[in-house]
Amino acid sequence: MTAAGAAGVPDDVLLQVRGLEVHFPIRSGILLDRTVGHVRAVDGVDLAVRRGTTFGLVGESGCGKSTLGRAVLRLVEPTGGTVLFDGVDMTSLKKEQLRRARKRMQMVFQDPMSSLDPRQDVESLLVEPMQAHELAGGPKAWRARVRELLDLVGLPAASASKYPHEFSGGQRQRIGIARAIALEPELVIADEPVSALDVSVQAQVVNLLEELQDRLGLTYLVIAHDLAVVRHISDEIGVMYLGSLVEHADSDELYDNPLHPYTISLMSAIPVPDPDVEDARERILLAGDLPSPAAPPPGCRFHTRCPFRQPTRCHDEVPLLRELAPRHTVACHWAEDVRDGRITAAASSHDPTSAGDVVDQTTLP
Repeated sequence: MTAAGAAGVPDDVLLQVRGLEVHFPIRSGILLDRTVGHVRAVDGVDLAVRRGTTFGLVGESGCGKSTLGRAVLRLVEPTGGTVLFDGVDMTSLKKEQLRRARKRMQMVFQDPMSSLDPRQDVESLLVEPMQAHELAGGPKAWRARVRELLDLVGLPAASASKYPHEFSGGQRQRIGIARAIALEPELVIADEPVSALDVSVQAQVVNLLEELQDRLGLTYLVIAHDLAVVRHISDEIGVMYLGSLVEHADSDELYDNPLHPYTISLMSAIPVPDPDVEDARERILLAGDLPSPAAPPPGCRFHTRCPFRQPTRCHDEVPLLRELAPRHTVACHWAEDVRDGRITAAASSHDPTSAGDVVDQTTLP
């Protein structure tokens, strides 16, 4: 039995997150520093990422998805819950044990310019993790590995002597990806890997991630707000709202049959390239802003903005994730009624404006 199996995790699951919480204290006072509350950035999230697959995590800015990714690597310390990587609880590892474990799990950051040291050339940036983890072979083998990495991400060997400011945004992100795979990790967490890039470059970087997954057998946790990108690259998708996971399903199932009102609202904002279909379809507007994670609403956290809100249960009873279809879970008291058309969106949430206005108001920021 593998370590994962011994920990109660299926052998095909590389990463298992159970009840993960990240609460940041709110402090007040000058002479007497005291905690007066907590920002519940991540509040009890469960998810599993299978080996060799891509798990997409989507949600509005401020929903906690990036914090979750950093908590998995312990770049921020979890407040509660467990993170099982190949059966090993990452939250229990000490400093040296954690450093060794991170060789097997790496991160691609959102802004390639701020994540790359401007004072180091590309060769130095790529060799640094090899030195830190004392890879065998020495400087000669490391330089050969740099050339191999540059070739893998589609950059010429001459790039090794250049500095980050000499590259375009897409090229810098390729360098960030090369740095992430330098140690041959099993898991790569990509935090908004294309959101800072031009649309014309986004597809190239997404295709590169897919090619590397096929060649190297990588497992991805992709954090994004672009629903089109997530659908293209992901095998499974989780939708986060205000620190909690509200829906999880296989990629095609989620897009073809969204069950949570929040997911339905987001899907209704995705433009359809057929003008007749676009003009005829129903669009749902979300009222108000995302509530503060320091004071989340009671009951269902989405009820303050939900177009399908009901007078009972929504405001005083927390919905649990439950399976309504094979491998499709949703946290909504009324999901079956919404799915079957017994409950419809409130008239005030229907779109009275043009399609362009709808995208501005309802698409993920």
